[in-house]
Amino acid sequence: MTAGVVSAGSGAGSAKDHDGPGHADDASSANAAGRLTAPSICWYGDDFTGATDTLAEVARAGLRGLLFLGVPTPEQLRRAGPLDAIGIAGAARAMSPTDMETELRSVGRFMAGTGARVLHYKCCSTFDSAPHVGSIGVAIRELRRHLPNRLVPIVGGQPSIGRYCSFAQLFARAGAAPEVYRIDRHPVMSQHPVTPMHEADLRRHLAAQGLEGIRSVPHIAYPRLRGAGDAGASGASGAPGAPGAIGAMGAMGAMGATGAMGAMGATGAMGANDVAQLDAWIDDLINTSDGPVLFDVTDDEQLAVIGRLIWRAAASAPLLAVGPSSVQQALARAAAFERDASVFQRNHGLAGPDGTTAEHRGKIAGRDAAAFLPSGEAPLPAASGPVLVMAGSLSPVTARQIAASTRYTHQPLKVQALLESPTYVAEQVRLATAALAQGHNVLVHTDRPDQAVTSGQAASAARATAQLAAAIITASAQAGTRLARVGIAGGDTSSQATLALGLWGLQFRCVLAPGVTVSVARSDNSVVDGVELMLKGGQMGGDDLFDRLVMGVG
Repeated sequence: MTAGVVSAGSGAGSAKDHDGPGHADDASSANAAGRLTAPSICWYGDDFTGATDTLAEVARAGLRGLLFLGVPTPEQLRRAGPLDAIGIAGAARAMSPTDMETELRSVGRFMAGTGARVLHYKCCSTFDSAPHVGSIGVAIRELRRHLPNRLVPIVGGQPSIGRYCSFAQLFARAGAAPEVYRIDRHPVMSQHPVTPMHEADLRRHLAAQGLEGIRSVPHIAYPRLRGAGDAGASGASGAPGAPGAIGAMGAMGAMGATGAMGAMGATGAMGANDVAQLDAWIDDLINTSDGPVLFDVTDDEQLAVIGRLIWRAAASAPLLAVGPSSVQQALARAAAFERDASVFQRNHGLAGPDGTTAEHRGKIAGRDAAAFLPSGEAPLPAASGPVLVMAGSLSPVTARQIAASTRYTHQPLKVQALLESPTYVAEQVRLATAALAQGHNVLVHTDRPDQAVTSGQAASAARATAQLAAAIITASAQAGTRLARVGIAGGDTSSQATLALGLWGLQFRCVLAPGVTVSVARSDNSVVDGVELMLKGGQMGGDDLFDRLVMGVG
């Protein structure tokens, strides 16, 4: 999983250029990152589980990336070595607007100073957020201050995990079940204890968070270009409403960069007019947009067009892109097309509507896109020692995973006692440590309360379960059983657990299930440094997920 280190150029300038005098720590970290390598992309995850999912997509694209658990210090960047992609896992999803502004101001300074062309604000694929907590509107307003490009692409869906956006309406599966729900009728997200989704139109949902005037690009507006299946069976390989270009570009992204244009030319799927027509559509949208633009996604193959648009827009000035991990998927799918199409345009002397030649734009867009090359993924072997899972999620999906697990000693928790009784906490640590010392896998899980919990109660429970997990890991090591594999279920619990464990970074290990990543912990604490750590959101994974963590994959 290596890729050549690429230079993203100097178009982003320094953090000071965009936001006045920056914090010294942020500036020195960004300068250190610039001295090592100028990454193509940076991303900030609004919770830890989502940030690790994006880390997985970055790794799949062949980039050398590291997920930091805060703005990295110069020493941490030095230890990380050259990076093509830099991520920061945050907790903005659970923050008030004031706290979000403080957190993201520091992040924006750092990321702008790295010289990256694309800054990705990774939000949940269900876009659950509210004006008072985890506001995506607040995030966009703060982060775009640090970047010169006024275009803000918002990618509305992620089909790989059952998230779809059609005519700005968001739809989602519930766990691994096949049925798809409009998000305001979703059996889980419409009843989320902190940020229930009561509006399916993402324009209206984000407008309530102060993001007015969002332009919407429906999937039927994507260019209809000549494709391999257009002769008599138009649209066979593409998405509804965009059969030609979408299918051809998706095929190109899937086959990799080398020789993609040649292959397309050989099959007649795309020609000179197709490329020019597609780029004319993209450039027109870029030149007529000044602010947030919401893109429908109803099919994976549409991501190639969106990714190409992001790369072309970022070639003129670094930009902010918003959405789930499909933003990274879009960039990766478009990369082969971006590079080879720019070569084609240079050979034919095509110039953009702004008067710049494709050669100039291609040098930047093609250079950054060249880092996105397919990468293999090492399998996860069966665990060689006992595994600890801490499930703090109240999601029905996690409840099914707990019920289906057969390879663990189950240890249920009474949340109220966990919050109120130090004696109870100590007893839970003792029980888990004893079972782990005997070689048993242990699944510690919270009970489901009889009544709905408030956001404050949910946050307190997440902190308590995370601290309990850290205490069990430490006590086990002290007793002679250093855990090598740990799972944390629940977005807020995962965020708190990484803090309680004293981590400063995560490296990609493998994908355990769609949307569920196993990472390698990086810490100055030898007890947890190198631990294989699964962090998962409540909605992710099949019923057998916890058993798969023990048995391994691949």
